[in-house]
Amino acid sequence: MVSPDDQTARANIRDCALALFADHGFDVVTIREIAACANVSPALVLHHYGSKEGLREEVDEYVAGVFGGIFQQGAEAWDASDPNAATSLSELMLEKLPPDTRILAYLRRLFLSGDPVGKELFRTWLAMTVALDEKLIAAGMMRPTDDPQMRAAFLLVGDLSMVLFRLHLIDAMDLDPLTPDGMQRWAAHGFDAYVNGVFRTEK
Repeated sequence: MVSPDDQTARANIRDCALALFADHGFDVVTIREIAACANVSPALVLHHYGSKEGLREEVDEYVAGVFGGIFQQGAEAWDASDPNAATSLSELMLEKLPPDTRILAYLRRLFLSGDPVGKELFRTWLAMTVALDEKLIAAGMMRPTDDPQMRAAFLLVGDLSMVLFRLHLIDAMDLDPLTPDGMQRWAAHGFDAYVNGVFRTEK
């Protein structure tokens, strides 16, 4: 039987590894650095995870599970009668994730590195976006399309751009799109662009 202390130590090691991998990359970080962050011995890290590769697999599964749960909960809880219901991944992230999480930085590294875990996450989220769009179409909130996967991909990539370029937005505009104020500003312009368009159609 695993003791509560062991479980806490294991989770703490995982969280430290997540933060260090997000900031520096998997190849650079050492077991010793992870152990120092978690205030445990390197031997205990290896006891729980076997190797740095085993720890990375645990971190990948944890991140995938967190985001998969967020997306699934959002889709299942979405209510067409609620005008304030979150309908985008960025809104769901703002609702469900703590503001100081390193998960978003880790996710950014997964996507930008072409990591297989990032590719699998994107495939999963694309399928979930297609399913959510179908609900919005059925509720009369979105126009039907003859290419639902392509439109879902366009919307998903738009949401993920906030994660991939978050640091650049903060630097260039002093805007963090994953804070309540930043999301309000971002969503207002995004909603206007999607609903009213950005190009003039009259000649």
